[in-house]
Amino acid sequence: QVQLQESGPGLVKPSQTLSLTCIVSGGSITANYYHWNWIRQAPGKGLEWIGYINYRGGTYYSPSLKNRTSISWDTSKNQFSLALSSLTPEDTAVYYCARGPDPVLATGYFDIWGQGTLVTVSS
Repeated sequence: QVQLQESGPGLVKPSQTLSLTCIVSGGSITANYYHWNWIRQAPGKGLEWIGYINYRGGTYYSPSLKNRTSISWDTSKNQFSLALSSLTPEDTAVYYCARGPDPVLATGYFDIWGQGTLVTVSS
């Protein structure tokens, strides 16, 4: 059974870069045909998709965040990571990692989620 677990700092200062890691257990991150996503939910708002890295290591980002976003992976550790730069208080949210089977952008379907981690951007 595949499980996802996010890790990272709970508090980050404005203008800094947020770094989060999602550890994947129970299955390979390179397994066909899955996409490994980052999604967030700000207080009182809906879910916002940030981007993914797919089973081939290809990446794709939300147009609204792509200038500040980088997603990478470490296949030897079976984990993938998010870097979000130039943080502002508006980036305060619960950040989730989630698995989505291809074609995830067409279906919007994510079958496995991490529990989420709250990130607060504040000085």
